[in-house]
Amino acid sequence: MYPQVVPSNAYVALRLPSGATAIHNIKPNTTISIGKYGSFQTNFLIGRPYHYTYEILDQVDSLTGSGLRIIPPSELYADIKDDESLTSAELDEEKASSVKDGVQYEVVDQEGKVLVRTNRKIIDDARSQSMTMEEIELLKAEGKGSGRDLVAKILDSHSALDQKTAFALAKYTLRKSKKYLRQFTVLQMDVPLLVNWMLNDRDATKIMEIREETLALVGSWSNVHFIPTTEGDENNKIDSYGHGRWIIVDETGGILVASAAEKLGVLHAATNSHHTQQPTIHVEHQTELPEDNQPHPQHEGQQTQKPSSRRKFISAQSNTITLIHANSQPNLSLLRYFNFDAANPAPSHPLSRHLRTVSWLQLLHPDEDNACTEPEIVSPEALQSWKSGKRGNYHRKRRRWERTTSIVSETRAGGFDGLMVASFMNATTILHHLVPLLRGAAQVVVYSPSVEPLVELADYYSTARRVAYLNDAPASEMMPTEDFPVDPTLLLAPTVETIRCRPWQTLPGRTHPIMTGRGGAEGYVFHATRVLPAEGGVHARGVAKRRRTGAGDKGSEQEESKGEEMMGAVHDQGILLPQHLRILPIPRGLECLIERKARITRYGELL
Repeated sequence: MYPQVVPSNAYVALRLPSGATAIHNIKPNTTISIGKYGSFQTNFLIGRPYHYTYEILDQVDSLTGSGLRIIPPSELYADIKDDESLTSAELDEEKASSVKDGVQYEVVDQEGKVLVRTNRKIIDDARSQSMTMEEIELLKAEGKGSGRDLVAKILDSHSALDQKTAFALAKYTLRKSKKYLRQFTVLQMDVPLLVNWMLNDRDATKIMEIREETLALVGSWSNVHFIPTTEGDENNKIDSYGHGRWIIVDETGGILVASAAEKLGVLHAATNSHHTQQPTIHVEHQTELPEDNQPHPQHEGQQTQKPSSRRKFISAQSNTITLIHANSQPNLSLLRYFNFDAANPAPSHPLSRHLRTVSWLQLLHPDEDNACTEPEIVSPEALQSWKSGKRGNYHRKRRRWERTTSIVSETRAGGFDGLMVASFMNATTILHHLVPLLRGAAQVVVYSPSVEPLVELADYYSTARRVAYLNDAPASEMMPTEDFPVDPTLLLAPTVETIRCRPWQTLPGRTHPIMTGRGGAEGYVFHATRVLPAEGGVHARGVAKRRRTGAGDKGSEQEESKGEEMMGAVHDQGILLPQHLRILPIPRGLECLIERKARITRYGELL
């Protein structure tokens, strides 16, 4: 559930008048500086709602005791309300009545009515602005408001303002407002906002240049959604279907994991437990010894004096994400903007229970990984002779080993509901190992900045490759081979798609895409459906009927009788047939041809 107000120690996005986005951590008793727009105390934002627009004051308000002022909607959208009753043509006509001679009209309708007025022959001279920069800086230093008075004075001092069209005037006013207004809007952190911030203001290659619409397409094809559970599902096995278990290979810094977690409802920490559905949790291990090494045997009727200090590994059984990574630790640096630290996760965060991490070494060769090696079992008598620090290290190693082996065993058991991949690794090798872990009808989605790897992947799962594999399938121990790097019978309907939302300028006579839009990689998505091939050969059973039932029997008998008559006519003409030749019904076309030849023969005999 999204928090309704700004909490402390949380990341928020500040939308500035220039259109840029600044992300800051709201720590109590600190000051945030947003450049030329000013600075303010974070305590003025904590506990206030999101999506409010604030004005930075030079002096603290004596009534509210705050250096920020909430701008009401009536003041924020005053310009829009003033002009909403007039159309653009009416605004141009109203301005045309007060302009000087020499103004040309470029776009008119059939009746000669002016639609768009142009000022292309008017020279924009710098001397038209009478205010100097020294005067503007002096007004900025003396001003106590949000800068609207300064913008109004700049507009009044422009001598050629009456020669501008409505569009040019709005463009000029917007440019000055972006420069001098001292205000910002507080936005809540979400995945689309973080993606756009990384693309426009940070290094886009860290997230593989994936855009908001492409990320939405990946999530749509992967069918990631929240699956509610009941109390009866708590004791189900890990290989049971319908529990919302997704496996992800993410090299975008955690963007793909954050998108899946947001759809599952586990990305943000719940702030109100009364309005949030508590996820079903499953206690994997409860056999660890307490760190104080004091045994607590539980007998019937026995009461304990002190609560046990035993730490339990608690994880969710449904709506989980399993992340496969190549390094010793996964790269989830961007999840810190959602208050989740992968190295030291907080128990209160939902991702600490719903996110599991497994390395490729643990998945493919768990015996070679040190984390999967069981520590030496020490007797209770030996533990009592150790120091407390050494006993604590021993118990921590045991808990870490039990947690790791449980996650690895659950992952290798398979039964996942979908696979999402965004990696620089070869997608063919990834699918070779992870597709068999999916259940039937699971969705496989792979993102790549370029189309060539996905076209090659689609060829490996094509129909022609599948037919060749079924005709001459190599042995399982020989896979993968050069011709079959993957099993083409495991995925159905491979498709490669792309999507891109381009912003457009929509003006009369000037509608075109925004020329200053960002370029970069186009981004492509491969998706297919997991299928379960039939084991062994397919055999047809039952008694095959040679004749059609019902009305079709008479037609077949007539065809057989006609065939016998025609073959008899052949015998009459002196043509000998082999004894083993079987008389079959003659097709209609051949029947007509034989009848025609017989008629010609009889006609020749008559002549």
